[in-house]
Amino acid sequence: MLVKESTGGRKLMGRFEHGADLLQALEELVEKEGIKAGALSLIGAVQEARVAFFDQASKEYKTIEFPASMEILSCIGNISLKDGKPFAHVHIVLGDKEGRVWGGHLLPGTKIFAAEFVIEELEGVHLEREYDAMTSLALWQK
Repeated sequence: MLVKESTGGRKLMGRFEHGADLLQALEELVEKEGIKAGALSLIGAVQEARVAFFDQASKEYKTIEFPASMEILSCIGNISLKDGKPFAHVHIVLGDKEGRVWGGHLLPGTKIFAAEFVIEELEGVHLEREYDAMTSLALWQK
């Protein structure tokens, strides 16, 4: 088990620009703000989305594309370091016009209609993602 305790940190709230790539906007914000560890949540809507499902048997991500507008019912994630740079690991749950729910690991190519975020910086925490041979994922190692 790996456990880290935070000594505080900032809380940022805001909204991303219409038409921006959601993952890119998140990563640019955490880079600009110098956030190296944190938690995030977000609500809003997308014009189109790309998510992934990690197939544990093949140890590969399978991409799922949604070319239509959808509501962001939940979007949560964390921020840590990967290859020495801030990295946002984000999962998103989307609802379509029929009330069906879809979700997965947020990928580039998810275009924002409207998106409001809360990011909580966790100071005093150092978490770095490195390759884990058991899962084939980049997991927190330090």
